[in-house]
Amino acid sequence: MAEKSPSESHPEIKLGIAGAMAKALINSKLTPLIILASLLLGFFAVVKTPREEEPQIIVPMADVLVEMPGATAEDIEQRVTAPMEQLIWEIPGVEYVYTTSSPGRSMAVVRFLVGQDQERAFVRLRDKLSAHLDKIPPGASQPIIKPKSIDDVPILSLTFHSSEVGFVELRSIAARVREEVKSVDNVSQTTLIGGRRRELRVQINPEKLASRGLSFDHVMGALQKSNVQGQSGLYNMDNREIAVRTGELIRSRQDAENLVVGSMNGASVRLADVATVTDGFEEPADYVFFAAGSHHPEGPGSELQPAVTLTLAKRQGANAVDIVHNVLDQVEKMKGTLIPANVAVTVTRDYGESSAEKSGELLYHMGIAVVSVTLLIALALGFKESIVVLVAIPVTLALTLLMFYLYGYTLNRITLFALIFSIGILVDDAIVVVENIVRHFRMSENRGKNMVTVAVEAVSEVGNPTILATFTVIAAILPMAFVGGLMGPYMRPIPVGASAAMIFSMLVAFMITPWAAVRLLKKSFGAEGGHGHGEGEKEDFLTKLYRKIMNPLLSKAGVRWGFFAVVGVLLLGSMALVPLGSVIVKMLPFDNKNEFQVIVDMPTGTSLEDTSAATKALVDELRKVPEVKDTQAYVGTSGPFNFNGLVRHYFMRAASYQADIQVNLTAKHHRKAQSHDIVKRIRPRMEEIAKAYGARVKLAEVPPGPPVLQTLVAEIYGPSHEARLKLARQVKDVFAKTEGVSDIDWYVEDDQATLQYQPDQEKAALAGVDVETIARTLRVALSGGKAGLLHDSKSREDVPITLRLSREDRSGEDRLASLGVPSRDGRLIPLIDLVKPVSVTTDKSLYHKNLKPVIYVLGEVVGTKESPVYAILAMNKAIRELKTEDGSQVQILTTHLPKDTSKPSMKWDGEWHITYEVFRDLGIAFAAVMVLIYVLVVAWFQDFKTPLVIMAPIPLTLAGILPGHALMGAFFTATSMIGFIAGAGIIVRNSIILVDFIELRRSQGSSLKDAVVDAGAIRFRPMLLTAAAVIVGSFVILFDPIFQGLAVSLMAGEIASTLLSRLAVPVLYYLAKRKEEAARVAAAG
Repeated sequence: MAEKSPSESHPEIKLGIAGAMAKALINSKLTPLIILASLLLGFFAVVKTPREEEPQIIVPMADVLVEMPGATAEDIEQRVTAPMEQLIWEIPGVEYVYTTSSPGRSMAVVRFLVGQDQERAFVRLRDKLSAHLDKIPPGASQPIIKPKSIDDVPILSLTFHSSEVGFVELRSIAARVREEVKSVDNVSQTTLIGGRRRELRVQINPEKLASRGLSFDHVMGALQKSNVQGQSGLYNMDNREIAVRTGELIRSRQDAENLVVGSMNGASVRLADVATVTDGFEEPADYVFFAAGSHHPEGPGSELQPAVTLTLAKRQGANAVDIVHNVLDQVEKMKGTLIPANVAVTVTRDYGESSAEKSGELLYHMGIAVVSVTLLIALALGFKESIVVLVAIPVTLALTLLMFYLYGYTLNRITLFALIFSIGILVDDAIVVVENIVRHFRMSENRGKNMVTVAVEAVSEVGNPTILATFTVIAAILPMAFVGGLMGPYMRPIPVGASAAMIFSMLVAFMITPWAAVRLLKKSFGAEGGHGHGEGEKEDFLTKLYRKIMNPLLSKAGVRWGFFAVVGVLLLGSMALVPLGSVIVKMLPFDNKNEFQVIVDMPTGTSLEDTSAATKALVDELRKVPEVKDTQAYVGTSGPFNFNGLVRHYFMRAASYQADIQVNLTAKHHRKAQSHDIVKRIRPRMEEIAKAYGARVKLAEVPPGPPVLQTLVAEIYGPSHEARLKLARQVKDVFAKTEGVSDIDWYVEDDQATLQYQPDQEKAALAGVDVETIARTLRVALSGGKAGLLHDSKSREDVPITLRLSREDRSGEDRLASLGVPSRDGRLIPLIDLVKPVSVTTDKSLYHKNLKPVIYVLGEVVGTKESPVYAILAMNKAIRELKTEDGSQVQILTTHLPKDTSKPSMKWDGEWHITYEVFRDLGIAFAAVMVLIYVLVVAWFQDFKTPLVIMAPIPLTLAGILPGHALMGAFFTATSMIGFIAGAGIIVRNSIILVDFIELRRSQGSSLKDAVVDAGAIRFRPMLLTAAAVIVGSFVILFDPIFQGLAVSLMAGEIASTLLSRLAVPVLYYLAKRKEEAARVAAAG
C-alpha cells in the first residue's frame, strides 16, 4: 500500500530547495532508477577511461634544428641562433626559448605555456619560421621543426639479448619484431637502440687508389652514378607497348666489386682493384649490454650480454594497459619462429603494467576507505544508518568518475587520489542529513507524524546551511585548479574532482539519502519513535562532556582567556617547528618507483671503449645491489627516455664519451626499501667508481612531479663569456663545498684536442684544388660518405654503401697526409702539399635562455634535508661573499631573469622554481578562498562579524598539521598545502552548520548562552562523526610518499579543529553577540 504524501496528514509547510528535492523524489519510482543509472555510468567510465600511472601534462614543446657545416660556435650564435630565437620569442604563448650554439649546428628548444593547444602552437611556430626563410644566411640549412610531447615517451621497452648471438643478428631480429608489432592498434613511434646495422662497406686502399690516379671523388661519383635505375618511357612494337627501363642497381657485394670506377692505360679499374668491399655491419658507434641482477632468472653471475632494445610509444589518449597487453601477446607468439630460442626477450619497461598496478592499488584503497567510513558510521549511528550513507558513496563516486571521463582525464594516481581524498568529505552531507533525519524520527513532538513528512522536514531544516557549507568547501578547493606552471595540470584533477564530488554528494544527500532512510529505517522508527530524553534522544557521554566544558568557558572570563592562551601557545609552538627544522618544506618527495637511471659523462673526447669500460664497472657494482632486477648499459647512445629525459633531452646523448645505465628494480611488494632509499644507499659507491675512471655520474630518479633540468640549477648571467665562466666556476666550487649537494656538473664541455688543417691558399690555387674538395676528401676518409643504398628487398632496414678509410689508415696524422686530392686538370696532389696541421683551442657550445647568454651549473640534493630550499639558503651565504671584477656582490635572483646582464648575476632554477611557483599560487589561491568564503557567509548571514567568527579558527588547524608532519617525519609538501586549504573549507563548513543552528535556537526563543550550548551539544556528534570520516578516509593514503602530506594535513588538521575550533567558534560567537543579546533582553524587559 502506497504511503501518504505529507500533505495528506498535515498542512503544507514551507520547504527550501533541499526539502523540495527530497519531497519530489522520496516516493518517486525514478529514484532507484537514478541510483542504477549512476552506477552503470560509473562502471562505463571505469572501463572506458584510459589508465596511466601519471597524468598527461600538455606542454607544447618543439626542437628547431639548423645546420651550418664548418661554422664555429660563435658564428652559429651570431648568424643563426640570435636571429632565430628573436623570431621565436615574438610568437604569442612562448614561455621559454633555450638555445644551444655548437660547431656547425644550432638547436632551439621552444616551450609554450602549459595547457596551450599543441597543434595551434606548432602551426604558429612553423608559420613564423617559414615566413622568414629569406633571413637564413648562406651555407645554413632550412630549420627542421620536431614537435615533442609526453606521448613520445615509450610505454614499453623490449630488450633482446643473448650470450650466443651477436649485435648484428640481434638487430635483425628486433627489426623483424618491430615490423610485426607496429601493426598493433594505437602503437605510435617505435625505435631500435643498439646493435649493428648491415652495411656494404667500401674500405679504400690509399696506395692502390693513388697508383691508378684516382681519388675519393672518383670512386664516390662512380658509385652514385652507377647505382641508378629508372623508367625511360615506352615504344610500340607489333601492336604492343614495350616499357623501357635503363640502368642497374647494386644488389650484392659482387655487383659493387665489379663496378668500373675509372681507367688506366686503356684498362678498366674496378672497385675491387682499389678497395676492399665487405657486406657486413657498420663500425661500432655504440654498445648496448644487458646484465642480470640478483633477482633475475639468469642469476647475477651471468656475463654482460650484447643487447638491442625496441621501444614503443602510444597514440595520444590511448589506453597504455591494452596496448602493452596486445603487444606482449604478439611477441609471445613470435618466440620460436621470428625470435630464436637462444635469444631472450626481457621487458625492461612496462608502463602499462605499472599503470594497471597503480590504478588497481588505488581502487582497492578507495574500497577500503568506503568500507572504513561505513563501519565508522555504523558504530556511531547504527547499522541501518550506515547502509543509508553507504548508498550515497558509490553513487557519488560513479558520477565523479563519469565526469572525469567526459572531461578527458585518465585514470591515474592523481585522479584516483582526488576520489580517495573526497571520500572523507563527500560523506559529510549524507551524515548530516541522515543524523538529522534520525534525530527528528526520535523527537517526541513527531510522534504520530507521517514518516515521509518527518524526513522531508529534517532535510529542509539542514538543507540551506548544507548547501552553503558545500559551496564553501568547493570555494576552498576550486581555486587550486588555477595554479600555474607545470604543476598546474598535474594537480588540477584534485580540485576539479573533489568539487564535482561535493556537488554530486550534496545532490545525492537531498535526493537519494531521504529515499533510502525512509525505507531502511522504517522498522526502527516504528519501535523508537517519540521515546527518549528531552528531544527524544538520550545524551551520550561526549555530549554531556561538551556541556561541562562549554558552561565554564561561557560563564567565567578567566577560564575563557586561559583557553585562548593555551590555543595561542599551541599555535605559535607549532609554527616554530618550521624555522627550527623539525618540519622540512619540499615540493614533493620521491615516489617509490621500479626504475632509475645512472647518467655517465666521461671527459670530452674519451673513446667509446674507455667509456664502455667505466660503464661496465658501474654495472658490475649495481648488480651486487639485492633489489636490482636487471640493468641495461647504453654506451655512446641514449637509453629509452621517460618524461624526465624528454625535458632534459637525454635522447640526444650520442657521443662516444656519454653513457646511460637503466636500472630496473624488483617489484615493490618484493622489496622493503623504497627506490629513493636504494639510490641514496648506492650513490657514494657510484661516485667512488666514477672518480676512479675520471667520469661524472648523476643518478636520475623519476621525478614525483613536473620534471626539471636538475633539482639544483644555477643560471649564470654576465656581460661576457669570460665573466660568466669565471662566476660559474666559483659557483660550482660553492656547490662542491656545500654539505648535502651531489651530482655536480655544468654546461661547459671539457677541452678536446683539435687538429685543424689550414689550407695554403696560394699552393692550392696553383695546384688547381679548391678548399671544398680538400674538406670533402678528409670528411669521407674519416667519417665516411654515403654513396647510396644496397638494394636488397629482404633487408628490414636500409643498407647504406659507405665509403671510408680503414681504421688503420685513418689513425694518425702521417697516414692522412699522404691522401691524394684531385685537381681541376685530373692530377692527384698529396694533402701534405696543400695544408698545414695546426692544434687549436676546442670550440665549445654556447647557451642562451630567453635570448640571454647563460651557463648552467647543476647539482642534486642528498642527505637528511632533501629539499633544495635549505641547500639554496646555505649556498646563498657563500655566493654573496663572491666578488665581481668591480668588487660588487653577485646579484642573486630567485623568481625572474636579470633585466640587465651588464653585471654578473645568478638565478636559481630547477625544483626551486617549481616549488616557488606552486607555493606562491597556492598562497594566492588560499587568499582567494578566504575572500570567497567571507562573501558567501556574509550573503547567508547578512552580517559582517559572524563570518569572521566562523573563519577565525582556520589557523588553528596548523596546531595539528605541523606537529603531525614532525611526528610522522613527513615533508611539508604541495599536497600538505592542499590538505591545509581543504581543511579550511571543512572547518568553515562545520562552523556554518553550527552557527546556523545557534541562530535557529535563538529564533525559537532560547537565550544566547543556552542556544550556544544546546546547538554545540546537538551538533557535536555529527561534527565529530564527519571529522572522524575525514580521518578514516584519509588514512589509506597516509603511507603513499606523494600524498602523505595531504593525509597528514587532513587527519591532524581535523583532530586539531575538532578539539579546538568546536570550542572556539561557540565562544567567539558568544563574545560577538553578548551586547546584542543584552540589548534584546533589555528591550524585551
